[in-house]
Amino acid sequence: MERGPTQDGGGGGELRPAGPGPASGSPGLPVAAVLPAGGCGERLGGPTPKQFCPVLGRPLISYTLQALQRVNWIKDIVVAVTSENMDTMMAIIQRYQHQRVTLVEAGATRHQSIFNGLKALAGDHPHSKLRTPTVVIIHDAVRPFVEEDVLVKVVTAAKDHGAAGAIRPLVSTVISPSADGYLDQSLDRSRHRASEMPQAFLFDVIYRAYCQCSEHDMEFGTECLHLALKYCQTKAKLVEGPPDLWKVTYRRDLYAMESIIKDKISQQICVVMNTKEDAGCIGFLQGLLKKELEVKGTSVTLCPNGRDLQKIFLGECCNFVCINVMNADFHQTTELLDGLRSRAPSFFYPVAVVSVHFLDSQNVSFSERMKALMEMKDFAKEVKNRNVFLYGVLISFTQMEHLRPWEGR
Repeated sequence: MERGPTQDGGGGGELRPAGPGPASGSPGLPVAAVLPAGGCGERLGGPTPKQFCPVLGRPLISYTLQALQRVNWIKDIVVAVTSENMDTMMAIIQRYQHQRVTLVEAGATRHQSIFNGLKALAGDHPHSKLRTPTVVIIHDAVRPFVEEDVLVKVVTAAKDHGAAGAIRPLVSTVISPSADGYLDQSLDRSRHRASEMPQAFLFDVIYRAYCQCSEHDMEFGTECLHLALKYCQTKAKLVEGPPDLWKVTYRRDLYAMESIIKDKISQQICVVMNTKEDAGCIGFLQGLLKKELEVKGTSVTLCPNGRDLQKIFLGECCNFVCINVMNADFHQTTELLDGLRSRAPSFFYPVAVVSVHFLDSQNVSFSERMKALMEMKDFAKEVKNRNVFLYGVLISFTQMEHLRPWEGR
């Protein structure tokens, strides 16, 4: 078993997601997650297992890990991978700075991989130092778009009922063919649902079920909820899930995933400012942006050591607005761009940075403003080679009081 590196930006600034913080929906009990990632991706075709296939230059499994690590009440994420892919997985963890991730060796089947992950959390795995959770989430490594709200729902239901799983309406009617290839019967689609991930369990329930599991179940079974019912008589609570819980199975799903990611990226923007004193300016600007886009977060202080910036660079945002107040230069924008250079970007999707300058025309001369803009124009040509598009906006005013009415809007 290998423990991945834990990265923490630290520092004084804080990246605040739009809306309520992650802790607002916390189930209030120890939670861990297990991701079986030992499959070979036979239906996808090609030599690369689908969990490692690149999407916009980044391995698919990295998107799934990012979605889980964004939920700060999930304390440990155990990933089961084959021995031949252990080094590949460690490299992904290090390059994309994934946190709270532990690797265990996958088994020959999906259920065996999950069981290995549960053993690590139970302390039955050699050298395991993980805390046994109250609830464990089981999720597929190739379902990258899981959101916190559905995780909260399944975890809360599992706490109350022992087991829970996300479901979706059937898209196609399920039929049963006869041995000679004719229609035998069809199911009433309105009465049946597709079982999806994530699923969640009281740890004692699912671990006890796996400890009693028959070899046949380990070899041919696919449904974890069924094991909890069969061996622990625990009936799972079913939770209606969103449409984007689909699983990457075929190659065309990779293209669909790429399209969804691009759409999400285009609708997210991160606003960065210099100091807390800029609240009036940023409140005004955020009010305008929120009418059109999802304002992802704000860093209230850009420290020289760049710790607060690290929290931004670890995210997935590719669109930034950097606010400079009372400055004729753009060193804060330069600092942002230097930090972006150090992260692991996708070369298949550009980064857009808008540098906004609020300048008091009484204190900064016209020639100084023009000089700054020309320097930014030259800098924009330079960073374009890094797939970064830099734009400048100059907002000139005569009295700082003009900004105050915008505060709080």
